[in-house]
Amino acid sequence: MQFLDFVIIVVYFILVLGSGFLFRKKAAQNLESYFLGGRKISWIMLAMSGSVSNFDITGTMWIVSMLFILGMKSMWIHWMWGFLMGAFFMAYMGKWVRRSKVMTAAEWMKTRFGEDGGGKAARTMYAIMAILTQASFIGYAFQGIGKFASVYIPLPETTLALMIIGVTTLYVLVGGLYSVVITDVIQTIILSVAGLLIAFLAFKTVSPEMLNRSVSAEWLSLKPVWRLPELSGTPNRIYEWFGALVIVWVLKGLLLNSGGPAQMYDFQRFLAAKDSRDASKVGAAWSFFLIIRWAMAMGIVVIAVSGALNVTDPEKVMPVVLNDYLPVGIRGIVIAGLLSAFMSTFSSTVNSGASYLVKDVWQNYFSPAATQKQLIRASYWSTILIVLLGIVIGFQAQSIGQIWNWMMMALGAGVIIPNALRWYWWRMNGWGYAAGMLSGIVLSLLVLFRPETPMFVSFPVITVGSLLCSVGGSLITKQTDRAVVLRFYSNVKPFGLWRPIKEKIKTQNLLKTSSDRPQSAVLNVVLGMILIAGLYLFPMYLVVRRFDYVFLFSGAALLCGIVLYFTWYKNLPPKGEV
Repeated sequence: MQFLDFVIIVVYFILVLGSGFLFRKKAAQNLESYFLGGRKISWIMLAMSGSVSNFDITGTMWIVSMLFILGMKSMWIHWMWGFLMGAFFMAYMGKWVRRSKVMTAAEWMKTRFGEDGGGKAARTMYAIMAILTQASFIGYAFQGIGKFASVYIPLPETTLALMIIGVTTLYVLVGGLYSVVITDVIQTIILSVAGLLIAFLAFKTVSPEMLNRSVSAEWLSLKPVWRLPELSGTPNRIYEWFGALVIVWVLKGLLLNSGGPAQMYDFQRFLAAKDSRDASKVGAAWSFFLIIRWAMAMGIVVIAVSGALNVTDPEKVMPVVLNDYLPVGIRGIVIAGLLSAFMSTFSSTVNSGASYLVKDVWQNYFSPAATQKQLIRASYWSTILIVLLGIVIGFQAQSIGQIWNWMMMALGAGVIIPNALRWYWWRMNGWGYAAGMLSGIVLSLLVLFRPETPMFVSFPVITVGSLLCSVGGSLITKQTDRAVVLRFYSNVKPFGLWRPIKEKIKTQNLLKTSSDRPQSAVLNVVLGMILIAGLYLFPMYLVVRRFDYVFLFSGAALLCGIVLYFTWYKNLPPKGEV
């Protein structure tokens, strides 16, 4: 990099650190201010924050590597992390979370399962799962940021990762969610500019003739195939049986999204909304700010394949392209934007993970009478502990793909069933939830010792095991206290297998407003998924000049958006309804 690029990056870091110290006093007022911003942050800022938190540098490197290897077929892979989550958030899940009126997703267990032995078991098990998941995400980020930075700075990957993580931890430590959200808004702007620059550069510099020589019609096709024999015996052999993987990826994505916000910082953004109406709007805007990410990823890959890039590690395609093909100044802006993406995801992960340690472990078990000052101090130490645990995990992984696939398809498979059942089945109790979660985590950890096991084999084994333990554990133990279940239903208004509770509610006249209609929610989810998919795909095809696909996907998105105005927006909860 040139001197100007370094200046731009340094100025950005100073700006981010300054925001953390600027909001230190405001964040330290009490625990709700530190972790939820006092529930006074606007919905558009929360959506930008949640969205850019998913726009992480490590994940973008992985997306680019998958596009580089598999072409547009790689879009099917993203079902595994629920990339169409915004449709569920918008349609109903955002307002369900906000109506819960809690501070953390683990504390939510108390409102659903009560405070008896089962409720405490569920809350503890969720907190353990959340801490393990968040630490794994930090380890995953550690892997990516080291690879990224080593292309520009001649230092070991681990040294660079520790330096950048140290700076990011500092601003999260002092500023809480206030600094996280404010800097996320800044980062959204920077990332959007960076993404547009890359996409425009690819569109302008890569001619149609170069594209025709470098990119085949098969590479541009979204149509899945059952097998990719050319991957057999290669480092990417785990994707050889592509058709079987597509089935489990799509199933995983649907189950994941129907169980609520998957990342713990996602849950936090909806709890921080002012009311249910704003929470729904957060869900609708969530995916919008990710559109440019997909255009940027395609731009990087197009530049790479047309320029005959000599890279042996596909996970380094992105940093090498940025270093070799971007002009001075623009390179600095783009790298600052991508570093902001890392910092955004990292900060959200750390802030959320610390909330579970403080609220659900330390305060719940060791210091229930702690003062607000003591809780804030505990939050600082929890933040440091979460980061250290994540770094340890990061040292154990060999690649971004390895740790990502384990998190999504092993650990993720172990928790999706109990997370989904808790919303839709009234008979699910705390013991059943804890049993399903524990069995899923244990089975996912066993996969670590058999990394060669295909995902389409491990995923069904883990999910079926978790399902049996969830249902069995619920049926052989005492039902959740009926008053707790009635209160949960009357507040959250879910749909699903709630008939006994719904009938009881009617007789006691406890429900002031009607519960959500499943038919409307499902319709809006389907429309939302088509809308989001169209918004993600059309700029990718625009970069490669496939205007037929551009009109197809943008037209589908526009049509679904018009319908959603009448089926979703006109039926939002009234302002002020929690």
